[in-house]
Amino acid sequence: MPERKSLLSLDKETLVDLLEDQAKNWLAHDGLWFQAVERRYGIQIAIDLDTEAWIKFTQIEARRIMKRHGIESGGGLESLKIALGYRLYARINEQSIHQVNENSLRFEMNECRVQSARRRKGLADFPCKQPGMAEYAYFAHTIDPRIRTRVIACPPDSHPDSYYCAWLFTLEDKPVPEDELLG
Repeated sequence: MPERKSLLSLDKETLVDLLEDQAKNWLAHDGLWFQAVERRYGIQIAIDLDTEAWIKFTQIEARRIMKRHGIESGGGLESLKIALGYRLYARINEQSIHQVNENSLRFEMNECRVQSARRRKGLADFPCKQPGMAEYAYFAHTIDPRIRTRVIACPPDSHPDSYYCAWLFTLEDKPVPEDELLG
C-alpha cells in the first residue's frame, strides 16, 4: 500500500503534526455537518442527530483505541484514563484527569477548540451537554460496562473559566445497563 509506505518515511514530528491536522479536519467536518443540519432543520433536530451519531462514533473510537493499544475490556478507570488520552479530541484540546478516589475519576475539558472559537467570535457557548453525555457515557461504557458517567457541568450549564465541561466517571460493582447511560 503506497500510502502506508510514504507515511513510514516521515519523521516523528511530521507524523504528530499530520495527526493533529487530521483531528482538526475531523472536527471541522463535524462542525460543518452540524451547521448544515441546523440551518435546514433547526438546532434541536441538529443536536438530536448529533447525539445519535456520537453514540455510534464514540463506541467505534473506543474499540479502535482499545485494539491499537492493547486495552482489555473491563479494565476499569485506569483503562479509561489511558483511552481518553488517545481520543482525537486529546490531540487538539487541553484536558485533565483527576483521581477523585479509588472508584472515581473527574475529567475536565480545559480548552475546547469549538468553545474557544465561539468565545473569540463573541458567541455564547455551544450547548453540547446532550451530545456530550452520549459521547462520554458510551465511550466509558465501551471501555468498561461498569463505568457510570455523570455530568458535572457542560454548556449550556454555567462553568468556571478553568474548564468548559467536566465529567465524573464512577466504577460500579456491576455493569451499568445501556438504558441507564443517558439518564
